[in-house]
Amino acid sequence: EGTAGRPILWIVIPCYNEQAVLPVTAPLFLKELTDLTVSGKISDQSRILFVNDGSKDDTWKIICDLAGQDPHFIGIAQSRNRGHQNALLAGLMTAKDYCDVSISMDADLQDDIEASDQILEKFEEEDCDIVYGVRSSREKDTAFKRGSAMFFYRLMEHFGASTVSNHADYRLMSRRA
Repeated sequence: EGTAGRPILWIVIPCYNEQAVLPVTAPLFLKELTDLTVSGKISDQSRILFVNDGSKDDTWKIICDLAGQDPHFIGIAQSRNRGHQNALLAGLMTAKDYCDVSISMDADLQDDIEASDQILEKFEEEDCDIVYGVRSSREKDTAFKRGSAMFFYRLMEHFGASTVSNHADYRLMSRRA
């Protein structure tokens, strides 16, 4: 555990061609990390890990610049594009060696970063090793995305899989998980 028994949190963010959004969202990630630290929910050793998934644009340069400006930003780069889930896995496998808990989310902040507080409460108060962020609404998604997501969850249920509908890559995982 980190400072004063507070958990060390790493926010893991897969990135592919995110040069347009990172300059906007990186300060928001840092603000959330700072707010959680100041409120005593997490250790000041907490970090934001960007995983560059073989981007073709200036994403990696932006990540390196961010890391040079503030030690809370860290970046790793994959040698080529391996896909979102593999980038996420690379980030989680890196984070597990340095943190007590990780929260994964997308670089474009399509999920509510401020819900991190509630997700951490579930981890702390209810001793949960995995906490899913579940969308209360998909109204911002296109009709195709909503329909394909609904089809996916129904198909998985049909095959007997236990799923959490409308969850995103926004989730908390403890080191144990």
